[in-house]
Amino acid sequence: MEHCDALIVGGGITGICAAIELLDAGRTVCLLDRDLEANFGGLAKESFGGIFLVDTPEQRRQGLHDNPELALADWFAFGEIGIDEVWPRAWAQAYVNGCRAEVGDWLRGCGIGFFPVPNWVERGLSTRGNSVPRFHLVWGTGQVLAERLITRLRQHRNVAKLRLQFGQRVDGLISENGRIVGVAGTPEGAAGRFEWRAGVVIVATGGINGDLERVRANWHADWGKPPETLLNGSHRYADGLLHDAAAELGGRVTHLDRMWNYAAGVHHPRPRKPQHGLSLVPPRSALWLNWRGERFGPMPLVTGFDTRELVTRVCAQERAYSWQVLNRKIALKELAVSGAEFNPSIRERRLFSFLRDLLFGNRWLYRNMVEACSDFVVADSLPELVARMNALNGDQAVQVELVRAALEHYDAQVTLGEGRFQDEQLRRLSLLRQWKGDRIRTCKNQRILDRRAGPLIAVREFIISRKSLGGLQTDLSSRVLDLRGEPIAGLYAAGEAAGFGGGGMHGLRALEGSFLGGCVYSGRVAGRHAAQNT
Repeated sequence: MEHCDALIVGGGITGICAAIELLDAGRTVCLLDRDLEANFGGLAKESFGGIFLVDTPEQRRQGLHDNPELALADWFAFGEIGIDEVWPRAWAQAYVNGCRAEVGDWLRGCGIGFFPVPNWVERGLSTRGNSVPRFHLVWGTGQVLAERLITRLRQHRNVAKLRLQFGQRVDGLISENGRIVGVAGTPEGAAGRFEWRAGVVIVATGGINGDLERVRANWHADWGKPPETLLNGSHRYADGLLHDAAAELGGRVTHLDRMWNYAAGVHHPRPRKPQHGLSLVPPRSALWLNWRGERFGPMPLVTGFDTRELVTRVCAQERAYSWQVLNRKIALKELAVSGAEFNPSIRERRLFSFLRDLLFGNRWLYRNMVEACSDFVVADSLPELVARMNALNGDQAVQVELVRAALEHYDAQVTLGEGRFQDEQLRRLSLLRQWKGDRIRTCKNQRILDRRAGPLIAVREFIISRKSLGGLQTDLSSRVLDLRGEPIAGLYAAGEAAGFGGGGMHGLRALEGSFLGGCVYSGRVAGRHAAQNT
């Protein structure tokens, strides 16, 4: 049994940011993480590195007019956050008002830079979304984000007051006289028990989405029954152990059925965990088809507007997976994989390589996915492509006549030319191309059956589990609340473990980039307030 002023459970960027704040205040800190030291930084280290920010220098240089009032109105509308959801609304407002200084400016002070052109995602479809681009991509992806924060932690002037312990599986909270005074657990993969005592405990262990059985058990009613095949895009140790431990001691856990999953998951070519998946950024000029080869309609599926709607539409099918059909030309221009691993030119900050891929097509990624990912099939003709789609599935579910009818109808619409489209997907592509950040990554009126653009490609896509939007409910000091709405003495939660703040500050939907931003913001808040109560 050992003691410190503050104990942090979880070595993602939430825990790292909390530790920095505690060291700033001169507290002794122990950070326990279940993973290997090589993976310090958690899932953020593998992420694409996009952060939701409001009224930034990057936005102003692009002539974009943004402000917290507009952002909050977008946030509340997109998340459908009810008036009675007091703490989620309070955290949303706090984040929107504070993110420029507390996240963006603070990260710049850590030596982290952003792309000059923000991305415009989650624009909204039937529900209002982002009115302006707010997705600020870290130059270097989430890997550089995590590495710079780790460097700041390890080189802190008070680093002598920091202790890092890896391979620690914490599964219990220690309570005495109504106050949380420590944690208990076992070394990962080993026997025996340990206890740590502290003045305060901060839970920063992530959500539940790394446990696929738990994801299925909390599947949202809007999505019907969980898919037969569900991929894992979360951290393998995001299993909710400390959600349960806190709940046993009276902590309130809310909205676990609110998740941010994706519709375009594929099997990882080199899996590191069961059902390991990659989340594609779905090519916009591809045709999105259901399990039989029918085009989704009457409203086609197009990414960039409402990610949750894509998941809902796929899950409403008899079989909850889908296909995207495209050609090589579209793939070179638009195919992307979310995360640091498959974006080496951005991750390693190689500007020439990045510009080359942007202008001439990402041939490295195209070859990697076509040759190594089991969910990609390629063919020179449509009958051959459908045959390979069926061979991949081991049945005859995809019907060539349905696929041909969908592709020929779409291509006929393309030939009508700009301004004459009756196809909703082409209209939306025209809208997307009006923003420079999308124009350079979107094909202009490309027919799919164009022989000069071949070969043809089909991608089988599954629902992939990613993030928990719910979690331990917290007040604006990150104190965990009990079922009566009162703080549990000595217990704090931040990041995904707290639904990024308040037990679910996003509501039903999230404006992309608010996950990493929410981890940084809530981690700093938790560390700062915990330092005052040790």
